[in-house]
Amino acid sequence: MDCFRLPKNRANKDPLFLTGVTFPSEYPASPETLVKLTVYDAKDKSQESSTFLGSATFSVGDLLRAKDERLTLSLRSSDGVCAAGAVVVSRLKMGEMEEVDVDHITTDIPSHKCPVVCESASHACIDRENNPLTGPVFKNPVCKVYRFQTVESKWMLVREQMEECTLSFSIPKQLLSLYIQEDMSRVQDLRELGELSPHWDNLRKEVMTRYGGIINSYQETLAELDKITGRSFKPSCCKAQKSLEFIPINLHTQRMRVTCPRKTDAFYDIVTVGAPAAHFQGFKCGGLQRLLSRYEAEKKSFSTAYQCIYYSPEHTAKAQEVLSTVSLLQPLITSLADQLLQAAQEHSSPGLRDALKNLSDKTEQLVHTLKDELVKSALLALHAARPGYVSKNQKQTPVQGGQHQGHIHQGSDQNQSPVQGLPGHSPATSVTENTAVCNNVDGSQTTTRGDGGLKHQDSIPHHKEYDEEEWDRVWANVAKCLNCVIAMVDKLQEEDNSKQEPLPEQQQLADVITSHNPGDWREQLHPPVTRLKECVMEVVEKAKRAMTFVLLQEAACSIPQGFFLQQRRDVVFSQALAALACGFVMRLYAGMQDKGFLRQLHLVGLVAQFESLLSTYSEEIGMLEDMEVGISDLQRVVFQITEAKTDDLSDLQPLVCGRRDHFTVEVPLPRLVFQTLPEEIRGGKPLRVFPVLFNVGINEQQTIAERFGDISLQERINQRNFEMLEAYYKSLSEKVPLECLPCFQTQTDIKELLETLGQNVVTKKKKNVEILWIAGTICRRLNGIRFTSCKSAKDRTSMSVTLEQCALLRDEHQLSKDFFIRALDCMRREGCRIENVQKNIRCRKYAFNMLQLMAFPKCYRPPEGTYGKVDS
Repeated sequence: MDCFRLPKNRANKDPLFLTGVTFPSEYPASPETLVKLTVYDAKDKSQESSTFLGSATFSVGDLLRAKDERLTLSLRSSDGVCAAGAVVVSRLKMGEMEEVDVDHITTDIPSHKCPVVCESASHACIDRENNPLTGPVFKNPVCKVYRFQTVESKWMLVREQMEECTLSFSIPKQLLSLYIQEDMSRVQDLRELGELSPHWDNLRKEVMTRYGGIINSYQETLAELDKITGRSFKPSCCKAQKSLEFIPINLHTQRMRVTCPRKTDAFYDIVTVGAPAAHFQGFKCGGLQRLLSRYEAEKKSFSTAYQCIYYSPEHTAKAQEVLSTVSLLQPLITSLADQLLQAAQEHSSPGLRDALKNLSDKTEQLVHTLKDELVKSALLALHAARPGYVSKNQKQTPVQGGQHQGHIHQGSDQNQSPVQGLPGHSPATSVTENTAVCNNVDGSQTTTRGDGGLKHQDSIPHHKEYDEEEWDRVWANVAKCLNCVIAMVDKLQEEDNSKQEPLPEQQQLADVITSHNPGDWREQLHPPVTRLKECVMEVVEKAKRAMTFVLLQEAACSIPQGFFLQQRRDVVFSQALAALACGFVMRLYAGMQDKGFLRQLHLVGLVAQFESLLSTYSEEIGMLEDMEVGISDLQRVVFQITEAKTDDLSDLQPLVCGRRDHFTVEVPLPRLVFQTLPEEIRGGKPLRVFPVLFNVGINEQQTIAERFGDISLQERINQRNFEMLEAYYKSLSEKVPLECLPCFQTQTDIKELLETLGQNVVTKKKKNVEILWIAGTICRRLNGIRFTSCKSAKDRTSMSVTLEQCALLRDEHQLSKDFFIRALDCMRREGCRIENVQKNIRCRKYAFNMLQLMAFPKCYRPPEGTYGKVDS
């Protein structure tokens, strides 16, 4: 049997790459089993070109009896006479490896067994497909094993394992369903706005048509994805495929496990993924960051054309937040009110107190939400958009002689805006006190201006003509109703406990509500509770209509660009969230036994550090602009750990819920595992993630950008995210003892690392990859989640991952300096990353040419024979 097929030794030293050998169960090995080794010089592995060097034969018994568990065998030529060198065969103790297939590339063929990996320090082996903490999420592992020499001339065992992640498809599919549900709900809200003047009704119909187009497109995409079975990653050659645009490119996890003599095993995880970007839509006009900036600048002129108020992104976000909050709180308040009545019926004082406390908290939260000035202003705008609206000034100052001045047209006289200058109707004008406005039945508008004329402004207008106190009275009624409920509960409890003296004010309020004669608790409590529920329903309906009108105006003045940008943002966010969820799950599984990590997780949250190698030139600058927004949008995501319904693998898949302004990813764990978590996590506390992005371009396009172009985008991203990382560390150091953080051999203080990173960020240095190295080191020191990206996570990413792994071996495990370059070349030539290239493009060559590599930093250049011109 051919056991080894090694590359030719270029430095006349022993190659250190190992190929594991196993004996299948149908051919059990015994001490008498003979093994024949055949060694080749693989000049060009991609072309299967090799030259026979020699062979040797030994028995398994010889290896078992050998001193130091090692045999040195002489290789013989084909005629069995000439010696062709020697080969060393070692027996490696790697635990009870059942059905181990090291260096085996898993395929999708069901008959192939996945390799088994060592997960714990004791080398106990876990079958990935059957392990409840990995089976549902990670699959199709590829494993490589190396042996490298340390500075003490001892040997370390290094295992690389790369896996696909089922979240590549499951997260985008869930997001698509949520997008469809949210947009359908938005359409329904628009329908329920009620009767509007012809101008606004036409805009509403146009906006609803746009939403309908997005819904149909997303439904088609979801149907296409549902047809795909068995796949768990998108290869780089499909990056611009329309049906797969929501799927992250080439998403994989990679773990390096290091076993050293007399030391505890260490492992290092990283997630590799193509830059989250809208490849199908292209980058002719740039990416999201540039498009959004241009869009916000142009939206003011759009709002003038459509005669809407200009709402800033903060106002729009606030409207979405109010909608989400009131939609969540109304059913919750209703349920808590029913619980209060149930406790009253059971005559349970503790039950009354608990239900009342929860009801008070949620009702006060609702009242606080509704006090926002945006709600009041939007209600006025909606009031003015009704047919036949006449302002108070119109009633007080009739138009003389039927003379109308200052008509404001939109398109034609037959389709004009209602009130120019009212909130929701103009971004830059307001009507003075001497102006009279009315909405005619045919949708035309009449405006009479006094001496004051039109006044320009950018803020939301406020109008004395409208009774603004009406809204204040409406939401204040909710607070009054709650006070009545509280007073009644106090009265009932006082009657039940004669020892407690009643508070005079509360007693007086309760006496107004009910008689002094004690009766059935539920009967006495029912009227104020019912009134509270009615007031809540009334105020929520008004608030929902007001915020829907805000979003209608925002959508109307952004047609069609705003809808295209929303779709692009949905695509980019879907890719980013799938990667983040994959990294979070991987980090959570790895830290289940680490109490310090779990404490940090619920007290502060985790930093997710994205390393990007994109250039700031040509199309890649558009990709980087997309990626910047996508990573920033991850701040709207929280995670929650839940107890799985069953231990079935299907019940252990992470679930996504929420809306575009806020998503929650629920990660189910088996019951026995869930019970070991801290109480705060088991209680459902939202777990935050702090995404940061650092970018340094390294290819020939970056050379052009640095000499003739503009790298300000990269500089701004690095500076801004350095500040975010620094703020995270400050928060972490205030809430979590630094003893909770992992220990490393390199004892450089994190503060010093941050200072060095800050200096590098502001230093004008070409291709300053030290920024990436230091940021990655800080991330690992902070228990964070590491991500590495380039355009397809295949070529430049492979160079970065292998460099980082070898640097960790050197700094943390004393890899001999003489072996550093050899180890680096070995990983790049034979390791998991070249297998990743093979999976993506069916060719074992990195997509570089010699001219490109001349522009690369030396440590990012692959070994000869591993690169060439290929379709990527």
